[in-house]
Amino acid sequence: MFGYEFYVDPSRCIGCRSCLQACEECDTHRGKSMINFDFIEREESIRSAAYVCWHCDEPTCAQVCPADAIKKGEDGIVHSSLKPRCIACNNCVLACPFGIPKMMIPEQQMMKCDMCYDRTSIGKRPMCATVCPSQALSYVRPEEIASRREKPTNIFYFGSQKITTKVYMMAPAEREAIALDVVDYMWEENHELVATGQ
Repeated sequence: MFGYEFYVDPSRCIGCRSCLQACEECDTHRGKSMINFDFIEREESIRSAAYVCWHCDEPTCAQVCPADAIKKGEDGIVHSSLKPRCIACNNCVLACPFGIPKMMIPEQQMMKCDMCYDRTSIGKRPMCATVCPSQALSYVRPEEIASRREKPTNIFYFGSQKITTKVYMMAPAEREAIALDVVDYMWEENHELVATGQ
């Protein structure tokens, strides 16, 4: 679908998990969901968020693969590992700053969201985007997103590391990028330990 982009808006997620079920129906996943679903501030809230692979411009998962099993296509899609090459070393799982790749133990293979390549390569939308009732996961033309109060960005900072991606996240209009630091998400008692060097 030329001209369509993938947008993730965590503020719209209602926790229905329709995306998880739809993802299982994608032929390339063999009945397993590749959606990363999580709860935000679980101690204080019932908010949730669903994420797909961000399809980094320079995918760390592919860079650390010793078997050259992870390939990025000309269209920017980063695919699951090639089964004959994957040695199930978990390097990609550990290296991804977004925590996306999943090691499937029975298959001895890393699998991840490939943006429903079996569908998008023939002009259909990804399964998760077809069922999301709140458009927390959207596969649309950029002009359809322009009317939202949030602004899409595909620039992420992990400390001083800048990562650009094919998938966009909806962010407050004043933000040009999303800055993430693992320390920001640690429990308060862990913050104290980090601050004191313990």
